[in-house]
Amino acid sequence: MKTYFSALFLVATIAFYAQETNNQSLKWSAGRPDGHAPISVMGDHMHGKGEWMFSYRYMHMNMDELRDGTDDATTADALADYMVTPTTMPMNMHMLGTMYAPSDKVTLMVMFNYLSMEMDHLTRMGGTFTTETSGLGDINVSLMYRFFNKNRHSLHGQIGISIPTGSVTESDVTPASAPNETELPYPMQIGSGTLDPSLALTYLGQGETVSWGSQLKSVFRFGENDREYRYGNRYSWNNWLAIKAANWISFSARLEGLIVGELEGSDPNLNPMMVITADTNNSGGTFLNGGLGFNIYVPSGSLKNLRLGFELASPVLQDLSGIQLKNKETLTFGVQYSL
Repeated sequence: MKTYFSALFLVATIAFYAQETNNQSLKWSAGRPDGHAPISVMGDHMHGKGEWMFSYRYMHMNMDELRDGTDDATTADALADYMVTPTTMPMNMHMLGTMYAPSDKVTLMVMFNYLSMEMDHLTRMGGTFTTETSGLGDINVSLMYRFFNKNRHSLHGQIGISIPTGSVTESDVTPASAPNETELPYPMQIGSGTLDPSLALTYLGQGETVSWGSQLKSVFRFGENDREYRYGNRYSWNNWLAIKAANWISFSARLEGLIVGELEGSDPNLNPMMVITADTNNSGGTFLNGGLGFNIYVPSGSLKNLRLGFELASPVLQDLSGIQLKNKETLTFGVQYSL
């Protein structure tokens, strides 16, 4: 936590220093391909008074193989203590977003998402089975406030809330419950079940052909949901650099530090001795993620202000609390249109 707040102070200090010492009179501009962050970064930019933006993002994340702390683990390691272990878990998310700026200082944002997940399992007896869930997730609403936009440097803050519209009681049939459905473990649930406030601070800088940015973001969990638990807090520090190769395309590199807290409480319908994903001791971790991508921007014509973004990301380092599936590649594609 101390490192996180030190990073917050560092970002604010750099941004303030840049504002005071740069003699250029130009403002940071979103009207170029690198005017937005890599497509996986949310709340990275703001809009001018009266502007709208509509967006769609598709994200595919794959989890595969097992890890305990910083060491790889095997299914035999998991099955020594549990009756069942997951082996793979692909997740697909579709996100719809709307942004509107009632003033040059304030931009409002709302995001909806639809998730679908599968988890393959191996039992101690050598059997296999798959569980599936899908549905609408939690709705995110936020307000962004611009502190300054001067000399090609910009700083804005964000405050938001996640509304628990996603289910925390998803069920499916397993060999132990057949022919009836049984409630699925925590990673297969679609929502958090709690009102989750969030805070973020984003700094942006821009040169003639290069842009860069840094975003600190926190998601806080309070209380318990209807199943008597809550997810852990999340703290992320995203940093990116983009090169404008032409007035219609840019290429980016991103590095993210992420801390995910452990689950607190427990669902009384889950047996923590049955499968590793039902044991709250196997949750949370620390990650260093890297990503490469590109943005395409239409600068003129009937499709002016249309954007396409793509990024492929993967963990560079991951230290998991307990034995869990490893995070593998994450693919994000998005379309954005401003008017």
